[in-house]
Amino acid sequence: MSKGIFQKMLDGELPMPKAAKTLGARILEVDAESGTIKMEFDAKLEFTNPVGNIQGGFLAAMLDDTMGPALTATLNENEFAPTLELKVNFIAPAKVGKIHGKGRVISKGGSVCVLEGELYQDGKLVARSSATALIRKIIK
Repeated sequence: MSKGIFQKMLDGELPMPKAAKTLGARILEVDAESGTIKMEFDAKLEFTNPVGNIQGGFLAAMLDDTMGPALTATLNENEFAPTLELKVNFIAPAKVGKIHGKGRVISKGGSVCVLEGELYQDGKLVARSSATALIRKIIK
């Protein structure tokens, strides 16, 4: 059986997506059976807003890049799952530095999936999200 895109990235056979590289994303732990993942991001000075906090759009992208891979790890090799809807709650300001993400698949139906994720900095919750994704077949 051939590997899916996600496993090929984990094995270093494919590069991380450019958006994930921009965010300094690293996969720390993944459990495909339970649909969970732990991520780490580098919140860079270039991501800050006028008051020096990480701009919310970058946090939303980090959350999407946490929940998406949690689902992707559960997919068959010929499937992908674009995000249809993303809701973010900003809890506390995030600063330049390491941010850790936790993501999980809440429900995986035949095509519609519900996801949740959180971002933490120095052990403190800074943002949380929920998302809906749709499983699609890769057409070659």
